[in-house]
Amino acid sequence: MIESALTPTPESGSDVDGRRRLSPVDVAVNLLWCVPGAVGGSEQYLVRQLVGLGSQPAEFVPTLYCLPAFIDAHPELGELYPMVAAGITGDERPRRIVAEHTWLRRQTRDAELVHHGGGTAPVGGRRPILLTIHDLQHLTHPGYLSASKLRYLSWAIPRSVRRASAVAVPTDYVRGTVIDAYGIDPDRVVVVPHGVEPAIGADAPSSFELRRDYGLGAGRVLVFPAITHPHKGHLFLLEVMARYWHDPDLRLVLLGGAGSSEGQVAATIERLGLGRRVVRPGRVSDAHRDGLIALADALVFPSEYEGFGAPVVEAMALGTPVICSDQAALAEVVGDAGIVLPRDVEAWSDALDVLDRRSGELRAAGRRRAASFTTQRSGAALAGAYRTALDADR
Repeated sequence: MIESALTPTPESGSDVDGRRRLSPVDVAVNLLWCVPGAVGGSEQYLVRQLVGLGSQPAEFVPTLYCLPAFIDAHPELGELYPMVAAGITGDERPRRIVAEHTWLRRQTRDAELVHHGGGTAPVGGRRPILLTIHDLQHLTHPGYLSASKLRYLSWAIPRSVRRASAVAVPTDYVRGTVIDAYGIDPDRVVVVPHGVEPAIGADAPSSFELRRDYGLGAGRVLVFPAITHPHKGHLFLLEVMARYWHDPDLRLVLLGGAGSSEGQVAATIERLGLGRRVVRPGRVSDAHRDGLIALADALVFPSEYEGFGAPVVEAMALGTPVICSDQAALAEVVGDAGIVLPRDVEAWSDALDVLDRRSGELRAAGRRRAASFTTQRSGAALAGAYRTALDADR
């Protein structure tokens, strides 16, 4: 636990009279929803902004309420903040929801602010509340969710928004969808962007080691880091590769765990005869993921829906060009620093030729763009969201 995150300062916070507080605000952060490795980019999103919050003046003192596995997975947060483990694994959603309504409610009753980071908040419990909403996929692509999860989110998210003092979202795109869907006061919806660590890639193995260990050969490498959920676009990308990207030495590296489309992805690779050119290491360490992205000729990201799309920022920060779909959040984050294409197979046909012509330009533009997405800026925005929640509840 570091001193900067916990030491009160005369400049910290403000009271109802507008005078400065003499002690920081006690914030309870609900991370019970976060099963490490199973929730996609939302895990990194919250972790990185909390790391960034630790670099801010000691205005807020979070206590993190989480799963035992989360504590093991994120020792960097344990160095910054108290972490309290619930006696559940998180593998069963009903048990996690019950824990939020009982155990968490008891644990957080004395907090001055409660931050629910998983898009929903329990029925009762302490206010004021900051609610983080990562996306509204259940409204835009309901067919990709199980019937039970769709019913739960359709009930829980609107109710949670009504209870929240403020809502944090990752992009202007998600902010607009939340305001439109729930009629919330725009002043209560705050963008807290994703942030990437300044030292990203510092622990990565060499390109030589990675090419050797993953069997990548000496040819061109493309990396796609995503769980095999249907909206991510694995099947779309495999179709592009089979129809247009015929270089026999090209390797497409699919990183990430197995999602609901895992069987389809494996079958499609076999059906299209791509087994030799598609490398599937699954989930890898952060150091190897960063190294693979850094050595790649491009990070490809054909997703149909994102609330942010952290891998594109990671790639830009590592100096790797980005080729992505024109989905609204991705286009917002990448701007003009990448190759942004419609989700049409033919539109992607000459993407690698464009990459060859613009590689140096894209690498430089990406690094400049990534400078806007740091953990420090993300932490500062989170502190601003906490202030908004406190002010709204007065």
